[in-house]
Amino acid sequence: MSRVFILRLYQNETIHEVIEKFAAMKHIKNAICFFLGGAEDKSKLVVGPKDGTVMSQQIMLTLLKGVHEGLGVGTIFTGETGNPKLHMHGSFGRNDATANAVTGCIRLGVQVWQIGEVIIFELSGGNAIRKKDMNTGFEMLEC
Repeated sequence: MSRVFILRLYQNETIHEVIEKFAAMKHIKNAICFFLGGAEDKSKLVVGPKDGTVMSQQIMLTLLKGVHEGLGVGTIFTGETGNPKLHMHGSFGRNDATANAVTGCIRLGVQVWQIGEVIIFELSGGNAIRKKDMNTGFEMLEC
């Protein structure tokens, strides 16, 4: 491990945008990070296709209905352009009989509701990068 960073996120900030901007500013190339806080109504998650086949991200999109409590874990590695790219999955839920817990990738836009805390643990060494996979269209980690 190398440096450790603690971030406070604010109402309506988009989690992945704030983390990637911060990582670029601090020249973070490899890291693991954690999110804890609230997610705003209509935040977007990539949840995966029902039948297990690879589909476009638009088909795999779900919106949160109401504000949710959430937590996430992710990694930061640079993409093909050299910019830091976050891959984070989060789980979001609420104490409501009409709501279900939702788990998925935050890439399409999870906005903070009131509280957002992020801890980034920078990793030293390594040369992994994210490259676009031609079969799936996803940015895959290559070591």
